[in-house]
Amino acid sequence: MHSIGYRANALLTFAVTILALMCAIVSLSDNLNSPSPTAQVQVLNINWFQKKPDGDDEVSLTLNISSNLQSLFTWNTKQVFVFVAAEYETSKNALNQVSLWDGIIPSKEHAKFWIHTTNKYRFVDQGSNLRGRDFNLTLHWHVMPKTGKMFADKIVMSGYRLPEAYR
Repeated sequence: MHSIGYRANALLTFAVTILALMCAIVSLSDNLNSPSPTAQVQVLNINWFQKKPDGDDEVSLTLNISSNLQSLFTWNTKQVFVFVAAEYETSKNALNQVSLWDGIIPSKEHAKFWIHTTNKYRFVDQGSNLRGRDFNLTLHWHVMPKTGKMFADKIVMSGYRLPEAYR
């Protein structure tokens, strides 16, 4: 006859094995989801565009952010982290990214939203590189699952340009 300790060990080992197998199946089943999120970011106004005393350019924008990220949510999704970034090129760097706004979407019910806001974080470039600069607004998202690997993607919206002169 087996002791109670041996039986408890066998039961615990079996339970952990089943739990690990279920987590693997959940992670693999999430790969079958093919999300189709939509988003639109508009620059309504350039509130101000100035050269700071230290020589850096700084911009304040009024944005309209509308998005439907409901297709990112599955039964394995815990939350989605989303942010809007301004992306542009300079002679020193092929890609500059400045985060303008971010948020955490806790559930599918909150994943369809429309926000009218100014940039939450400062749009600053080290130097005088923003005058007349073309830039893209990119909506990035990171899907944080309950189990498995994190998934990230983005939608790029191009065709934005900053003024030639400070105001």
